[in-house]
Amino acid sequence: MRLIFALLLVFATLPAMAAETFPTGTLEIETAAGQHFHFNVQLALTPAQQTQGLMFRTALQPDAGMLFVNREPRPMSMWMKNTLIPLDMVFFTADGRIVNIEANAAPETLQSRSSKGAVKGVLELPGGTAATLGIRAGDRVVSPDLK
Repeated sequence: MRLIFALLLVFATLPAMAAETFPTGTLEIETAAGQHFHFNVQLALTPAQQTQGLMFRTALQPDAGMLFVNREPRPMSMWMKNTLIPLDMVFFTADGRIVNIEANAAPETLQSRSSKGAVKGVLELPGGTAATLGIRAGDRVVSPDLK
């Protein structure tokens, strides 16, 4: 009976935990090969938005993502707790240069995925997007929301 009550409490809190709303924007990734890929993104700017991120989502459109932006560059680590879909994590510097990509991060894990050094932020895309489009370290994220 206690277990059932505990589970009911957990499920009752899920909507409250997923209550953040996100502003939206667009961005472009410019590759070294001269290709330009456009994405519609949600902006995770506040600590509460960044904590929630893409948790509890069951799908993400191929041209969609979430952009996490820090006020100042710093090392970043992300995990996939309560994230139900695989993601590519694209870490970039203040000038938009991609420093590393954590590809196809497995859903629902606590494994830490980290930037290689201080970064301005991370762009989360549907898992496999970077490989499919040929996005690599050295390419550039361009967005007015990086300021």
